[in-house]
Amino acid sequence: MTLAGIPTNEAAGNADARRAALEQIATEVRACTRCRLAQTRTHAVPGEGNPDTEVVFVGEGPGQTEDQQGRPFVGRAGDLLVKLISTLGWRRNEVFITNIVKCRPPGNRDPEPDEIAACVPYLRRQLEVLDPAVVVTLGRFSMAHFRPGERITQIHGTAVTAPPETGARDALAYALYHPAAALRSTEVERQSYDDIAGLPRVLREARSRRTGVGAGASPAPLPATDPDPDTIDEPGDDAPTLFQAEA
Repeated sequence: MTLAGIPTNEAAGNADARRAALEQIATEVRACTRCRLAQTRTHAVPGEGNPDTEVVFVGEGPGQTEDQQGRPFVGRAGDLLVKLISTLGWRRNEVFITNIVKCRPPGNRDPEPDEIAACVPYLRRQLEVLDPAVVVTLGRFSMAHFRPGERITQIHGTAVTAPPETGARDALAYALYHPAAALRSTEVERQSYDDIAGLPRVLREARSRRTGVGAGASPAPLPATDPDPDTIDEPGDDAPTLFQAEA
């Protein structure tokens, strides 16, 4: 699979370089002792996915199943995330999935500020390597890193320019509820399906901004859905394909 607009040999070289850089970061994460979470983890969970992707999903931290397997979003919340992604006609292995903290907080408690501070340099480096068009934040801790001072209940389903200091130097940050919250609330689950349906449009907007089309557009939040029901995107029908530039 090649990067749009890049010759095959050059694309392969770029992908290999990104893959190697991501694996170097993962190796450091697996051996990390920067915070207390290293003392209680079974496995660190660096993240995984396609180095060529335009879309990165960032959650809060590993749960019990993730801690056991060393992979992100492989428990019940992960199953729901895969279902949400599949509604767009996309597959898990076409995106990159990681977390704010790479080790499980004991008892699935909230990560502490010092634990987040110790871990986010890894995330920043991953985003610098991946250079995504869209960062999808999952839950309030991820949201707070990319959109500080906001509330998930007020901004879910909207996108703004990601702060460049996060490593996502030219991306939109799109806020979604965490899938674990959707498992606890049928209303949040319904909203999550509505919100994920807006992601293809946000990706198209991000692509336009990165290529200079509509440069200088306002960074005001983009709604997940269009107010005109006749123009709402139909995921799986006209959703943009990852890895392939649109005509």
